This record gives sequence, C-alpha cells and structure tokens, in this order.
Amino acid sequence: MIARPLRLRRAFEFDRVRRRGRSWTTPLVVLAVLPNNLETNRYGFAVGRRVGGAVRRNKIKRWFREATREFHPRLEQGFDLVIIARGRLANDDVTFEHVRDALRTLCRKAGLMENASE
Repeated sequence: MIARPLRLRRAFEFDRVRRRGRSWTTPLVVLAVLPNNLETNRYGFAVGRRVGGAVRRNKIKRWFREATREFHPRLEQGFDLVIIARGRLANDDVTFEHVRDALRTLCRKAGLMENASE
C-alpha cells in the first residue's frame, strides 16, 4: 500500500502532470513526470478499460503499486509521477516482471533512478 500523502487522487492532479509534465513510453506503460516542489514523490496510476475487465485492471494497478513500492527508495524525490497502462497489458502473457522492467526502464530514461547501476 502506498501511503495517502504519496498518492495523486484528484483528476486535476493527473491532468496537470499529463499536460505540463514530460512523458516517456514503452509498449506497456507510459510515465509522465512533473516536479512538485515537495520533499517526496507522489504517484498516480491510470488503467483504462482497453486493458480489460475490472479484475484485470485491478491486477495491473496492484502490479504498479508493488513496483512503485520497490523503486520508491531509489528514486529522486520531488516529483509527481503518473503511470499509465497501455493496451498491450491486456495480453494474458504479460507478467509482473514485464511491468517492473518497463517501469525501471522508464525511470532510468526519465533520470529518476539515483543509482544508474540499479
């Protein structure tokens, strides 16, 4: 579980990051990042209907939260991050490891990983 102060919850927060922030993509995930002038990162997750039914969407959100929990201590702080699922996540052959690797790649591309060797 991601602590409440570390979450983006309102639609305008997501919209602000998407419109003003910079984004990076992989075939599975989009990462949008915007500086937030806070001492910590805040995270938001968006999984649309093209990914599948409610059960599949909730599973993808759990994967996103787990990967974020794993990476949070190693990320540069002071950013709002919105992680958006792409349609390819609807495939049943996609696993948590694929999602975690995609997020790691995006964090590196965005320059958020403190240690490049991670």
